[in-house]
Amino acid sequence: MTVKLKVVRSGTWTNPIFDELLGRHPGVDLDVFAIAGADEDGWSKLAQAHVYHLMASRDDLPARWHVTDELLQRCPKLLCVSSSGAGYDTIDVEACTKAGVAVVNQAGGNAMSVAEQAFGMMIAVSRRLCEQDRRLRSGERFSREDVMGSDISGKVLGLVGMGHIGTRMASLARAFNMTILATDPYLSAQEIEQRGAVPVPMHELLARCDIVSLHCPRNKETVGMFDAAAFKAMKPGALFITTARGGIHDEAALAQALQAGHLRGAGLDVWSVEPPPADHPLLGMGNVVATHHTAGVSHEARYNIAKVAAEQIALLAGGEKPPRLVNPEVWPVYTKRFRQALL
Repeated sequence: MTVKLKVVRSGTWTNPIFDELLGRHPGVDLDVFAIAGADEDGWSKLAQAHVYHLMASRDDLPARWHVTDELLQRCPKLLCVSSSGAGYDTIDVEACTKAGVAVVNQAGGNAMSVAEQAFGMMIAVSRRLCEQDRRLRSGERFSREDVMGSDISGKVLGLVGMGHIGTRMASLARAFNMTILATDPYLSAQEIEQRGAVPVPMHELLARCDIVSLHCPRNKETVGMFDAAAFKAMKPGALFITTARGGIHDEAALAQALQAGHLRGAGLDVWSVEPPPADHPLLGMGNVVATHHTAGVSHEARYNIAKVAAEQIALLAGGEKPPRLVNPEVWPVYTKRFRQALL
């Protein structure tokens, strides 16, 4: 290799292990630009970049730094874009594939953290923990029976998506003696069974489950998937939990299902606009536990994500194929472009 792989990352917070690993890699030249700084500096650095590592959360990164057709045209040397998480909402994968640019994410790096928070939300909603906290702090007088919740043990859990996170959810659910159903169009029935769940079609999952938890990606097939009809099809008194992505569920339809009493409660970590406005109807409901897209944000998860991201980029620097390639069909074109640029 005669030329170093030029890696540029957006200047949002990342665990230091990312810079440490790539900073001492002999085949990598790492640079950072401030997303709120002078645009000229960012564009100047990106114009020279072979790899662009960027924030995965669309509302945390200004739109001009998202990977779009326009950005790709302004950065012709780009060979790969790397998401800082399992999601890649800030990346137009189709545009990248057309341009011969590989896209990698860090799927699985924060899976246990997300599963833990999803499970915590299930318990918090079912046992009305946050409601009790708020009422105690307000000085309200109430009996313990007034805030009586329900156990999750023995209930039927439905997992929409059986990837890294869904698999860990199934593992946790077994400790609570739950029946675990799952649907995932990307996996065979045998694969779903091997990951610890009973495969069922979506309509059966909605009708049977006491708790429905979303662990699917946001894409053309899933945006708006949980609409008024889907909530209506859910079992009366069920709980809705999502740590997936905002936009997969219709927030207005969910609010209506909760107000009507068809659903008993919800745990929401993701929103159409993040953070949601303070006057959002769902934030005013006592049976909703709300968090700020933090399911995958723990000290351990942030370390794992940054380490995995650096390791994948190190593989690229050595001419190797990364294990978390979002658009594998681009690889032959990418390989040709890589050789032309660096060898």
